[in-house]
Amino acid sequence: MDPAITPDYLSTREVIADPYPAYRQLRDQSPFNYLDLPAGTVPGVDQPSRSWAVMKYADVYAILRDHERFSHKRNPRLVTAFPPLVLIFDDPPRHTRLRRLVNKTFTLKRIEALTPWINGVANELLDEAGRGEIDIVERYAIPLPVKVIARLLGIPGNDYERFKQWSDAFLALVWIDNDQRVASIQAMVEYFGKIATARRARSAEDLITALVEAEVEGEKLEEWEILGLCMLLLIAGNETTTNLLSNMFNLLAACPELWVQLRNDRTLVEPVIEETLRYESPVHRISRTATADVEVSGVRIPAGDFVTVYFAAANRDPREFPNPDEFRLDRELGNHVAFGAGIHYCLGAPLARAEAKITLNAFLDRFSGIKPGHTPAVRQTMTPLIFGFQQLPLVLERA
Repeated sequence: MDPAITPDYLSTREVIADPYPAYRQLRDQSPFNYLDLPAGTVPGVDQPSRSWAVMKYADVYAILRDHERFSHKRNPRLVTAFPPLVLIFDDPPRHTRLRRLVNKTFTLKRIEALTPWINGVANELLDEAGRGEIDIVERYAIPLPVKVIARLLGIPGNDYERFKQWSDAFLALVWIDNDQRVASIQAMVEYFGKIATARRARSAEDLITALVEAEVEGEKLEEWEILGLCMLLLIAGNETTTNLLSNMFNLLAACPELWVQLRNDRTLVEPVIEETLRYESPVHRISRTATADVEVSGVRIPAGDFVTVYFAAANRDPREFPNPDEFRLDRELGNHVAFGAGIHYCLGAPLARAEAKITLNAFLDRFSGIKPGHTPAVRQTMTPLIFGFQQLPLVLERA
């Protein structure tokens, strides 16, 4: 990386595609104030948005567990930009009540019951993938998690391309036409509104029915709450896992000896998943708002300011992870913050891990090796929120 780079470059396409050199250079300076979003990036927001970047592991972990001084509620400056994603933009006690409601869908027992079906979808996608070089993102890493979350919600999994388009439009923060983004978000809202109406007329065994029929402290959820939860679950339920899978396969394709080792010792499957989560975290950052003047690593952050918590930079902090830029399976893998921490710890983390485990075992069963394709891989550069691939061509060598 250019040694002259400044924090305001964090949302450029170059850094989004390969942010780790920037994290190495800037981590010890954090927290620092920087230009997070230029004016006009977000629909309806005509002023530039500045934030405090927090990149040290100890600071990130502390902020994630301090929901009183670092609120999850949407900053008023962005209130006109997007429909509210319920849960992720809520603090206790409301967050506690809503989380308890949705938690029932993501229990380990429920995921275990779903495992045979997920395994069937994984093998069906591999049957359809064909031979030779394939784009693992298009043929597998996108459709699997979208189909899974669609089943839980009770919507048609075959619409996964449209769902992915909506998710991408919602998350995109740079280099996207705002009219296109607004149209996609409106289409998503209208779609879930129609499904919710249908479930009120005729219930089904799915999460949308549970939301429509649920009562929180004796009151039904309002329509915007139902739609916000549906949108959150659709977006979070596919983006995180898609990027986890593509990052994992990219790493394994570059390390053929590890693939052989995995085929001979499946106890390494879970460590590979956890180290992928640390080494190339699928979600790179999330915003909070300081509710009071607060000091972080000796720097005063005024009340009302944005604070951007960098999961991925924390997961490569050498103070917590020795030799952090090495992919190793002999670490203490339980302390990364790829899924956050505290009361907002990722609701779907057990499901994402299950999908990754099912996927890796299915590939190991079928393929003696994987290697990079001849077509170049392309990292996504539309948003600094996530880290993954737009396309990842791989050659799958059949066993």
